[in-house]
Amino acid sequence: MSAKSDSHTTTDHKKIQQWAEARDGKPSIVESTGKNGGGLLRINFPGYAEDNLKEISWDEFFKIFDDNDLQFLYQEETKDGGESRFFKFVNKD
Repeated sequence: MSAKSDSHTTTDHKKIQQWAEARDGKPSIVESTGKNGGGLLRINFPGYAEDNLKEISWDEFFKIFDDNDLQFLYQEETKDGGESRFFKFVNKD
């Protein structure tokens, strides 16, 4: 059994949304990349805002996520047991 501080990957939309919302994260894209229904995905957390992020709906977020064949790499807790906000998007292959 793996520790909560280990990294995990998932493509499960519900799990990704629950993880983000538990940390007050909002689905977003980097604004300058959001052309033709795509864009670089981000999860925007309070206090960590990048100036160039545009909040989008979860439906739009997951359409981009699926269209780009991505996985969500994330961590539940930091090594010292605190809530982790570590995540990144990685290719499935």
